[in-house]
Amino acid sequence: MTAVAAGPRTTLAWRVIPVVSLVALAATWGRDIGIVVVVVVAFLLAGAVLAAVHHAEVVAHRVGEPFGSLVLAVAVTVIEVSLIVTLMLSGGEKAATLARETVFAAVMITVNGILGISLLIGSRRFGTVRFNAEGTGGALATVATLATVCLVLPTVTLGEPGPEFTAGQLAFAAVASLSLYAAFVVTQTVRHRDFFLPVSRKGAPLTEDEHADPPTTREAYVSLVFLLLSLVAVVGLAKVESPAIEEGVVAAGLPVSFVGVVIALLVLLPETIAAANAARRDRVQTSLNLAMGSAMASIGLTIPTLAVASIWIPTPLKLGLGATQIVLLAITVVVAVLTVVPGRATRLQASVHLTLFAAFLFLAMSP
Repeated sequence: MTAVAAGPRTTLAWRVIPVVSLVALAATWGRDIGIVVVVVVAFLLAGAVLAAVHHAEVVAHRVGEPFGSLVLAVAVTVIEVSLIVTLMLSGGEKAATLARETVFAAVMITVNGILGISLLIGSRRFGTVRFNAEGTGGALATVATLATVCLVLPTVTLGEPGPEFTAGQLAFAAVASLSLYAAFVVTQTVRHRDFFLPVSRKGAPLTEDEHADPPTTREAYVSLVFLLLSLVAVVGLAKVESPAIEEGVVAAGLPVSFVGVVIALLVLLPETIAAANAARRDRVQTSLNLAMGSAMASIGLTIPTLAVASIWIPTPLKLGLGATQIVLLAITVVVAVLTVVPGRATRLQASVHLTLFAAFLFLAMSP
């Protein structure tokens, strides 16, 4: 029997937390803060993440799948791009690989981390989890193509020394990324929407939480506003915390590039929690929509934006992955294909993806 969850209810706390977080952001932005304030900001950051998840679920419950997953994926990615540009403007030469590290981390977190956690939660509770292989397979193919064009090709092209595109190559990658992402969105939301709906035990498409009362249109719009406020608070407070994160990374003897991984983990935390909640309700397709959509948006929206921003940013844009990262990306794509093609998965597939995610984290800390 499919578990059906009641529609999420918005209490006053879920509206107060984003506002308080934004006030704290305004009070701490651009200032040196002590350890006590760092701890307070960390708690507010966690609260903003939980608020973002709640409001995203309200919106998703109102509009249904796959639009609900798309709302959170695009909102998080747009603000993630803003964070990358901000850090590149203030980071100087050492920020040249920040975009690469953050985008690659986003792909590994979504395709291995979020997907693995979702499969593990779903399979532990329901045995074998089921999803639509046609929709998820198309999404995976899009992610693999975007990652190859934007993150692998700069390493092997000859126009510029090092892992960089020429201006013309970067323009092509930007247009190709945006075009492919737009084509996927049309496929997901218009032409083949049924490919991305949750499926029953027999494989028939379901409507998300079809037996729960959906929120009103007014409640959905209010939650959309608070979702955006929460996401701004998440990314802004992550930026405020970044000096403490950098100091902690250096003090722990980790490479500076690991900062990009930490930032990606923070920014994608709302989607991770939302995907886990969906898997707990036997809506693994929703979890996969979030995972693949986030990976796709992280590349398809980030690269075009950075291509335009690079006109004004003096820092070189080094997008090409190293040999270790290319190997991890290749095995991730192969394993994901084998996971997606049958349209069902068990704890074994979850364990494989989580092992790859652990390998990524370990090699990011000890390259």
